Amino acid sequence: MAFAKRMLGSLQSRKTQLALAVRLAVAAVAAYAIARALHLMLPLWAVLTSLIVTQMSVGRSLKATRDYMLGTIGGAVYGGAIAVLIPHSGEGGLLALLVLAVAPLAFVGAINPSLSTATVTAVIVLLVPAMNHANPMDSAIDRLFEVTVGALTGLLVSFLVLPSRAISQIRVNAARILELLAAAFAELLAGLTRGLDNDALHRIQDGIGTAVANLHATGLEAERERTARLSSGPDTGPLLRTLQRLRHDVVMIGRASVVPLPVNVQARLARPLADVSRAIVDYMGAAALSLRSGSGAADIQPVDAALQAYAAEVASIRSEGLIRGVPADVAERFFALGFSLEQMRQNLNDLNRCQVDWGEKPAGAKAQSK
Repeated sequence: MAFAKRMLGSLQSRKTQLALAVRLAVAAVAAYAIARALHLMLPLWAVLTSLIVTQMSVGRSLKATRDYMLGTIGGAVYGGAIAVLIPHSGEGGLLALLVLAVAPLAFVGAINPSLSTATVTAVIVLLVPAMNHANPMDSAIDRLFEVTVGALTGLLVSFLVLPSRAISQIRVNAARILELLAAAFAELLAGLTRGLDNDALHRIQDGIGTAVANLHATGLEAERERTARLSSGPDTGPLLRTLQRLRHDVVMIGRASVVPLPVNVQARLARPLADVSRAIVDYMGAAALSLRSGSGAADIQPVDAALQAYAAEVASIRSEGLIRGVPADVAERFFALGFSLEQMRQNLNDLNRCQVDWGEKPAGAKAQSK
């Protein structure tokens, strides 16, 4: 029973991935059945195409379908044209034609990765007739039919079978980034009393950059869905830009933590920094929960109060001259910390405004909130 509960809990926390697995299975079976019903020469390509275009979100499926179809059409036209227009015979002629097909299309694919499928399609159009003693034009047409069946099947399955919208994934991914930033921020502020080396900084911030990059990619998918009127929701730009700036704030605070503060300054700032750490970590956790549930903005007043108390203590330390005479690098990082915390305050207020826009969860998004 305990094992079954753990498995059930694991599946519940991976609903998006489980939905993708179901869509892939449905797309593969449907593509094969349709290809057989239409008596296509190679149902394999219909099945493979359906798997390629069935992606994590509808927006990503749209892009994959567009890129795959463009590459396939270009490769089929080019491969079929050179096979028909350039006379060749024997293995030597076929090898020369293969080079002529692969080199230009590979160059185009390197410049524009969305057309990388063209190279594979051209090779199939050239080699399948040579192996089956068929007509190159028939091979190109068959290839187009097979890919079209697979692409349309995969796209329809993405729309109809447990569809996942990128806008819902943004909520989950943004919340996860806030949790990672909160954990890193708490550890970095604690490091002001002992200093942190580069290895420790990398360990603390490991994964945040990758998560932010993935979030921006999902944002492009969400905007693609909005443009096609496939989903509704707030503009993703402000939220993504705010999270990117918060990421930069954490990086700057990490750099300020490399050298510990002087002991007398540590004693004065221990309480204010602890209050700042607790307030910001609590706010980020509440903001993450708000994004997941669509429950509205979290209360940011404790963050403002804690940072105001910290700024007042810093002003008192400066007026008493406690920073005079300390090494230049220590003074530089002391002031950099204050600047970074002020920037973070502004960005957290921007996040609070973003939460107002993201407060009401779109209909049908709750199923994708895990």
